[in-house]
Amino acid sequence: MQISNEEYRQLKPLLFSLGYRLLGSANDAEDMAQETFLKAYQIEEELVDNKKAYLCKMMTNRCLDLLKSARHKREIYTGPWNPEPLMLEGDPSEYVLQREGLSIAYLRMMEHLSPDERAVLLLREAFDFTYSEIAGMLDKKEDNCRKIFSRAKQRMVAVEGESLDYESNRSIILRFIEAFQMHNMDALLELISDNVTLFSDGGGKVHAAVRPIHSRSNVIAFLFGIISKAPDNFYVEVNTVNAQPAILIYIDDALQSVISFYIKNITIQEVYITLNPDKLPTLR
Repeated sequence: MQISNEEYRQLKPLLFSLGYRLLGSANDAEDMAQETFLKAYQIEEELVDNKKAYLCKMMTNRCLDLLKSARHKREIYTGPWNPEPLMLEGDPSEYVLQREGLSIAYLRMMEHLSPDERAVLLLREAFDFTYSEIAGMLDKKEDNCRKIFSRAKQRMVAVEGESLDYESNRSIILRFIEAFQMHNMDALLELISDNVTLFSDGGGKVHAAVRPIHSRSNVIAFLFGIISKAPDNFYVEVNTVNAQPAILIYIDDALQSVISFYIKNITIQEVYITLNPDKLPTLR
């Protein structure tokens, strides 16, 4: 299959976005996209009616194979597993087509789906393929794909209502930082849900909570504990991660962790701290 430079420029973001949403890893998505293009050059041109659909089929199947082989690793992963945070330099549209379905909360909830459910949901909802096209990509019947999609949607209800209003969420996070700096408990009680859960991902490589932390009082105590132990060369900034505002924590000018949020009804419902050095993002 011949792929022009213009086609590569247009299709690479699509494959990367599909891979990242399926795998929760920017590095793996990049590798799978490159492997897909290399494999595509070996396909006879006359076998391909639609390059976009064919490449997406190849990419999806490669990612599904990786997901199935990685499932055991996820099961024995030390502590909570958070998706790899994604920071973008320049125009995010060059890498990710839509911000919907890109948040850490959404990607984390995707982990509760089977690989097939994940693929059908993304291909239909995020990339707007028809059920007929999806059936061809996954070698399934169209009616089966409809049922899989319906089942996947029902399992994703936990993130329905998530706020994607960037400026509103940024304002909440800035108030969250200020409340901790000022030890303003009234403000924290207003900003954080009583049923909040914190997921700290160190991957067994750095110190982190190995179990989710539940309830507002426990989460606040945990975060104050982190702040009390922070060195003098510790500082934070708010930047864009997964198309949403997040907190980046630096020590000695090196990125130490990323804190992302699930915000609903102007309230922080979940907190995701990623400390695993293998997952800390670089500008892409």
